[in-house]
Amino acid sequence: MIDSSQYPYQTQAATREPTWLRYTLIGIAVAFMTLMLVIPLISVFYEALKSGWQLYVAALTDHEALSAIKLTLITALIVVPINTVIGIALAWLLTRFDFKGKQFLTTLLDLPFSVSPVVAGLMFVALLGANTWLGGWLEYFGFQVIFAIPGIVLATMFVTFPFVAREVIPLMQSQGSSEEQAALTLGASGWQMFWRVTLPNIKWALLYGIILTNARAMGEFGAVSVVSGHIRGETNTMPLLVEIAYNEYNMTAAFALSSLLALLALVTLIVQQALTKRQSGNDAI
Repeated sequence: MIDSSQYPYQTQAATREPTWLRYTLIGIAVAFMTLMLVIPLISVFYEALKSGWQLYVAALTDHEALSAIKLTLITALIVVPINTVIGIALAWLLTRFDFKGKQFLTTLLDLPFSVSPVVAGLMFVALLGANTWLGGWLEYFGFQVIFAIPGIVLATMFVTFPFVAREVIPLMQSQGSSEEQAALTLGASGWQMFWRVTLPNIKWALLYGIILTNARAMGEFGAVSVVSGHIRGETNTMPLLVEIAYNEYNMTAAFALSSLLALLALVTLIVQQALTKRQSGNDAI
């Protein structure tokens, strides 16, 4: 295999650019990222803390804030494991079996990427709302979906379920099934093959998918906003409470919750980069 490091782009005449152009492009890229990413992120933490640490802590320990944080974490804890299992199952189905409708199923997998989250929320309202046949039947037995936690979980599941599958499918396609077939030939059962061959081979892609799913689940706004009903202290997640605090000109609370979401996003990026570095180290061995 040819090592790409032996042919660096900057030493080849066909891809070598003038020094002034190189630094100009680098400067534009850095300036754009600073303007669009770094400065807004710093401003969020500045606005959150400028009124003092005590007000910042008070905003995060308020009853509504604690309820929103709790609901956000509960939603993520429910959604991430379910979508992880579904994502692995879909990846296995689409990469290891040929059947009629496979292309259609692959297209459906990308539906949450193409449909607006607000439209997704409206779909659940139209299907499970109190005035619908199915929603009314469920409420007759005391199970409310819309304007309750189950609706928030369903909406979040819909917008996040492709992430794990979309991370795992390309890897499983590139790896093929030869190792799995060898394990079956040597007498392994289906579960033994999965735990000892398939799962170790896809673990990094699976972790990436889980991280992305968790990040989207905690930050989802559109679909959750439609199905939640914005009931204070009950169905407001952190993104929804940020909007409410902002509309009420409670900037300290809005930026405090925003800074917490931003901090969670930064932690997600750090974990993702650590996994990428570790994967690169393992691939180099």
